[in-house]
Amino acid sequence: MSYVGPDFEPPRPPRHPLRGPLTVAVAALVPGALIGWLVWQTVGDSGGDAQASPSSTSSPWGRPTTPGASDDGKEQPGGAGGTGDSEKPGGSPSASAPAASGSLKGKVVVIDPGHNPGNFQHTSEINQQVNIGTNSKECDTTGTATNDGYTEAKFTLDVARRIRTVLEKEGATVKFTQDGDRSWGPCVDERAQIGNKADADAVVSIHADGAGAGNRGFHVILPGSVHSGAADTRPIVASSRELGERVAGSFLRVTGSAPSNYIGGGTGLDVRKDLGGLNLSTVPKVFIECGNMRDSKDAAQLTSSAWRQKAAQGISEGIVSFLHG
Repeated sequence: MSYVGPDFEPPRPPRHPLRGPLTVAVAALVPGALIGWLVWQTVGDSGGDAQASPSSTSSPWGRPTTPGASDDGKEQPGGAGGTGDSEKPGGSPSASAPAASGSLKGKVVVIDPGHNPGNFQHTSEINQQVNIGTNSKECDTTGTATNDGYTEAKFTLDVARRIRTVLEKEGATVKFTQDGDRSWGPCVDERAQIGNKADADAVVSIHADGAGAGNRGFHVILPGSVHSGAADTRPIVASSRELGERVAGSFLRVTGSAPSNYIGGGTGLDVRKDLGGLNLSTVPKVFIECGNMRDSKDAAQLTSSAWRQKAAQGISEGIVSFLHG
């Protein structure tokens, strides 16, 4: 996600993507820990310089990672339509009925489709400041879009609904932060609260990035340790990391997509302390940037219904693996 608002930073200074061998975890779809990592080499056509915010953190594999675009602010796409009738967001989060049986019976999963197609029509509302624990940021942003106008908000909602179908078949109760039933939002603090109030066993926020052409691949954003104001991620850092590793491994295996060549040092993982959606969570939560909408090759995947089904399957299998423990 490359954004200009809440949980997303302004354009970042150029950095050079790492080239050479890299190792990425592949999550086994069985109860237990992550088994091994597939060896990958960075995508040969990695092209242009990536953008990054100044601060760095360490990846779980001992490589430096640099925070990328954040979860709430992106450049404003044109031509998206609103999805609700009211002028203010409202209503309760959309939820599935618990399945009668299945390996995930009794488990609650919250899926957070990033952004909202109607946000661009409600700039004053989404620009209002909300507290994210460490500081204040905008409520939300519009998200990004492909060069042909396919919006991130449409992508995230489509993938989220596909994930719901898979997880419900496994017996899970699935709740959404929004299901195309609001005219804008919710704000990032409310998105976190929806997962908290549901006492979710896992929360995954779905996104796609808006970096420069040549920047390719997926990455999963993990919460760093934050203890400030209303934010205290310390109890969920370890469990969120496990969730993120399993999602990253399954996503790689099912989609065949390589890890990001511009964020995460080739690990497909990025640790952040500046995202309200993570800072305010009290349950295991990660973000996944499924690809870069501004790169033509990634965009061809993101706009493919068949590929989006693979993306949903990969994310779902990672969640299932995490919940099986």
